[in-house]
Amino acid sequence: MSDLRDTLFRYLTLLQLIPRYPGRASTPVLKEKLAERGFNIDTRSLQRDLRDRLSMHFPLTCDDSQKPYRWYFDREFQCHLPALDVPSALTLVLAEEYLKGLLPPVVIGQLAPQFTDARRLLDELPSNGLSRWAQKVRAIPNGKALIPAELDEAVWQIVTEALLTQKAIDVTYLSRSSESQKALTLHPQGLVSRHSVTYLLATVNDYADIRQFALHRIKHAALSDTSWNAQPQFDIDGYIQGGAFGYRQGEQEVILQADIARPVAWLLQETPLAEEQSIKPLPNTDWQRLTARVPDDQQTLWWLMGMGANVKVLEPAAWREQLKATAEQVLAQYAD
Repeated sequence: MSDLRDTLFRYLTLLQLIPRYPGRASTPVLKEKLAERGFNIDTRSLQRDLRDRLSMHFPLTCDDSQKPYRWYFDREFQCHLPALDVPSALTLVLAEEYLKGLLPPVVIGQLAPQFTDARRLLDELPSNGLSRWAQKVRAIPNGKALIPAELDEAVWQIVTEALLTQKAIDVTYLSRSSESQKALTLHPQGLVSRHSVTYLLATVNDYADIRQFALHRIKHAALSDTSWNAQPQFDIDGYIQGGAFGYRQGEQEVILQADIARPVAWLLQETPLAEEQSIKPLPNTDWQRLTARVPDDQQTLWWLMGMGANVKVLEPAAWREQLKATAEQVLAQYAD
């Protein structure tokens, strides 16, 4: 049964690779593209597939005016073949492993049929090398991954529809600062999935500044009668690169100087903290001196805190004092 399915999907993949007239694809090219998709067959078998099997049931033509022969479909041929081949299935299976820790459960749920089809295809093609790849590869997050916040499916549908159709939405939003619910009219401009939380980037009411709204705190959403306020100058990449999600404390970058233990030095030599970075040994010790140009943001500070006693910050002075104060507070909490 698995051999039959392997042959069937090879046929479907082959049909997807053949262009319509006036395009043409030669037999060697088709053989190479099949191999890229995990189907390794010899030239004679490929020719037999094309000449004796597929051309009997599809408007498939062979241009034999020169060698190697080239194949194409009739110009008017309308093809609606299944798009899922082995590489696509493999990509979906690996993407599910990675994305289920990043995307909201409601989104993963909507993609579940595609993920299921992909896993079933790989499971039933055990002789295909690519199908075995998913059993040997895993994607895991760097650090502790929190469980993604639960989203209301109806809210997700309204928010995504409004973003696609450029419409405003009326929402009831749970404010974390005031711990109360507020009625707002939002004008969606973008969506950002960050770790375990998805944020809606939107303007509020008649204001023009972009604000972030955690989707799981939107308790109710409906398309609004209010006209959508466009922000033609808004660029989502520029917004992120500007430090919107890095909790910047200053516009300028700063020079970080710190003494770091050997394990941290190994880590930063392999995966640098910044593009501009140097690590030099300190005399008569196993420690090393780190110098790096980094953003003046909370994210870098939190990373330094996570290194604990393996990092001693020298500069900037404000960071050094903040880390010292945090350490003293931690010690005070454990004083009993």
